[in-house]
Amino acid sequence: MNKQNDQQAADNIRALAVAMVEKAKSGHPGGPMGGADFMHILYSEFFNYDPTDMEWPFRDRFFMDAGHLSTLMYAQYYLLGNYAKDDVANFRQWGSITPGHPEVDVKRGIENTSGPLGQGHTMGVGAAIGAKFLQAKFGDWMNHKVYGFISDGGIQEEVSQGAGRIAGHLGLSNFIMFFDSNDIQLSTSTDEVTTEDTAMKYESWGWKVVTIDGHNHDEIRKALKDANAETEKPTLIIGKTIMGKGCVTADGGMFEGYCELHGQPIGATGADYEKTLENLGADVNNPFEIYPEVADFYKNIIAEKTAKAAEKKAEINTWREANPVLAEKLDFFFSGELPELDFNIPQKEGLATRAASSAVLGYLAENVENMIVSSADLSNSDKTDGFLKKTHAMKKGDFSGAFLQAGVAELTMACIANGLALHGGIIPVVATFFVFSDYMKPAIRLSGIQELGVKYVWTHDAFRVGEDGPTHQPIEQEAQIRLLEKLKNHSGNPSFLALRPADSAETNVAWKMALENKNTPTGLILSRQGIKDVAPQGASRYQEALAAEKGGYLVKEVENPDVVLIANGSEVATLIAAAEILEAEKGLKVNIASVISEGVFRLQSKAYQNSVIPQDKPLFGLTAGLPVNLEGLVGANGKVFGVDHFGYSAPAGVLDEKFGFTGEKVSNEVLEYLKTAYKTA
Repeated sequence: MNKQNDQQAADNIRALAVAMVEKAKSGHPGGPMGGADFMHILYSEFFNYDPTDMEWPFRDRFFMDAGHLSTLMYAQYYLLGNYAKDDVANFRQWGSITPGHPEVDVKRGIENTSGPLGQGHTMGVGAAIGAKFLQAKFGDWMNHKVYGFISDGGIQEEVSQGAGRIAGHLGLSNFIMFFDSNDIQLSTSTDEVTTEDTAMKYESWGWKVVTIDGHNHDEIRKALKDANAETEKPTLIIGKTIMGKGCVTADGGMFEGYCELHGQPIGATGADYEKTLENLGADVNNPFEIYPEVADFYKNIIAEKTAKAAEKKAEINTWREANPVLAEKLDFFFSGELPELDFNIPQKEGLATRAASSAVLGYLAENVENMIVSSADLSNSDKTDGFLKKTHAMKKGDFSGAFLQAGVAELTMACIANGLALHGGIIPVVATFFVFSDYMKPAIRLSGIQELGVKYVWTHDAFRVGEDGPTHQPIEQEAQIRLLEKLKNHSGNPSFLALRPADSAETNVAWKMALENKNTPTGLILSRQGIKDVAPQGASRYQEALAAEKGGYLVKEVENPDVVLIANGSEVATLIAAAEILEAEKGLKVNIASVISEGVFRLQSKAYQNSVIPQDKPLFGLTAGLPVNLEGLVGANGKVFGVDHFGYSAPAGVLDEKFGFTGEKVSNEVLEYLKTAYKTA
């Protein structure tokens, strides 16, 4: 501890944040200036990691919620040697590694992509759950901490309730969060939007809460020491800070705590850029320099961190030697590989695909030890209870189970899954009704951006939910989700894999595809109602269903068909019923394509695509969602029969009849289309 060096380091972080935003002509300087003291004390004295091995699995982790405070992270990690001078000088520029909001980059210390407030710290809660889960399997030596950093905006985002409730309920003593409480937001002060007692709120959820002067290094130090010693509860450190700490005017007067310092270069405010740099001890002509004393100070810190990590690694190696079987399993978990699995799982006839999924999950519970499944208070309805029956739910003091009962909190649950995936060593699965994917979209998007292998299970996939009515009947959801298959991630791949299987055999294959899809989120869209199984054309329906791994294939094939019918999910069975009528009564020759994922199908060769959906034949699509789901597959001359209105409350069979989703009615639609198609041809 050196008070002078501590203050210089914090001021250096402030100056760097100010300079980055000023040069970029955009950004958020005020918050980083307020959080600099906490950040420096945390990283210099408490944060455990290996500077020579940034991806070390047993490091502490820092989850930033307030992504607009990215300069706070870049400045701190610059002092630690993770960024070069040019990196911080090119903040927010094309091709730089210092984007406007942090994007996951573990090798430089960035554990999560953040920006949409509330999600960052909730991912941190997920990582903390993952660490507790692994600790229960491998021993108390696995005692790394997860730190969160949240702002006033993050505290206000509704997802913070779910994160706070779950973290407190589970007693996540390994999660420590700093609340940068400066009472200033982007366009208002907080007293204009809230009068809540934040400390009391978190205490009621079961958190340890301490309020400190966020600029007093001794108070920060004590709060972090006590938080690290806590064994029963997560800790919230409310740091009362000053927005724009250290800003001055052209005549040297203090200009701190103003709303205008939040979201623009300080040179565009009442503060003076050069005078502020001088006040912080920076060289106005070289604002991106690390102060000489701070550079020396951090060289020692880096050496100390490296030595401490080496001690921890020696401890772990001793454990490894004493527990070779466990050590091998631990390495296997973090490798991301799968055990040998056989997805040809026996299924009863005519199951709902949610029930078929339940059987698969029961198998996975016994064969994939590092899978955590969660449900938003629907495990007995989304059928994730197939997994739960083979394990038990996590609870405070007991993380030996592999099921997380999230309660009614779909967004929170999805964010937690992202955090589990980011922590590593764990395969996260989350489930709810498909219509409630609307509540999850922000986290689904971050799953895609961060290229995380989260598995989403969505049941009750269509209007056949029936009596529950329009609020529970997905119509437009599949179209929304399938748009993500068309959106590429930064690796150039589709950002999402959406799978809607046609029967039990395809459900087995869909789970195979989901488990093997490690760098992209996957959604399984499953039926509530029973579905007649697709009849095999040969000896094995499962072997034929494996063709679904190409995204689409023919479940019924004849030579030179008069029409090709296209669907996914339960509509495939409806097309089979329609085809029987068309063949028996009209003498037509019919092919039927089951396209479980258009995204994957479009990755196949043109020759394969044309073998399934030939462009010189009439093409008719059937979807229980918006027609746009299949319009790209049938093309301009094809026809899609779908639903273009919200649902109604009635039994599923009645809705099928009213909406035209019976074999007879669909066969009539096909005949009407063929009249037009052959005229066009």
